[in-house]
Amino acid sequence: MKLYLISLGAGLLVGVVYSLLGVRSPAPPVVALIGLLGMLVGEQVIPVGKQLLAGTAFASACNKTGATTHVFGQLPGRQVAQPSDLPNDKSC
Repeated sequence: MKLYLISLGAGLLVGVVYSLLGVRSPAPPVVALIGLLGMLVGEQVIPVGKQLLAGTAFASACNKTGATTHVFGQLPGRQVAQPSDLPNDKSC
């Protein structure tokens, strides 16, 4: 959560500086950002849908396909397993 707050604070600071300088922000309008979110979610519809059709619960389907991490990045308080942390299973 700290990373998100720092990012928000930096964005606010830059916005204030832009306002003081009287220039417009080069950031895209909100409608474009919503479109980008739609693209991220849309990429995950097929993989998650396949898991759902196979009988997997929605939360498990999102975890198996990595959809949550793909759309939101690493969320605060969650640790991503490193290859060295995974069990040595040679059956795959």
